[in-house]
Amino acid sequence: MMIGMFTLNNDSSSIHRFSVKDIDGKDMKLESYKGKVVLIVNVASRCGYTKQYADLQKLYEQYRKQGLVVLGFPANNFGGQEPGSNEEIKLFCSETYNVSFPMFSKVSVKGDDIHPLFKTLTTAPNPNFTGDINWNFEKFLIDKNGKLVQRYRSKTEPMSAELVSAIKKLL
Repeated sequence: MMIGMFTLNNDSSSIHRFSVKDIDGKDMKLESYKGKVVLIVNVASRCGYTKQYADLQKLYEQYRKQGLVVLGFPANNFGGQEPGSNEEIKLFCSETYNVSFPMFSKVSVKGDDIHPLFKTLTTAPNPNFTGDINWNFEKFLIDKNGKLVQRYRSKTEPMSAELVSAIKKLL
């Protein structure tokens, strides 16, 4: 069933039911990541945590052949720290951090206009916490079946022992 800018399939707890727009505006079905471990991150180009792009890229390069994919979703919900267009964001990520992991069109990750994917992620049960995203670079670790396994606040570094260990267990 198509609703607005996203598609719903039958499994309401899986991210695989969503279609989103990539950074170039092309429709992308998240079901294409079935069988992969996914790390979804709400990103911003002008944040104190922006330097995490470097370690997100390192994490992606280190584990992608084993089945990890990092998905970056730019959002301008916190302090206007992602004011650019999709084209500007893509250029910044490429030139500054050599980002090669999939990036998506800018979305809202909280509030009345929250993207349905992030509505699902912030309300899905997980061992850590639920509720609104507090800042840029929160991380959602998804298993091979598209289910949320863990959620991490912004201060959790992409290459932290905690996050890397959780990823390795899922791979």
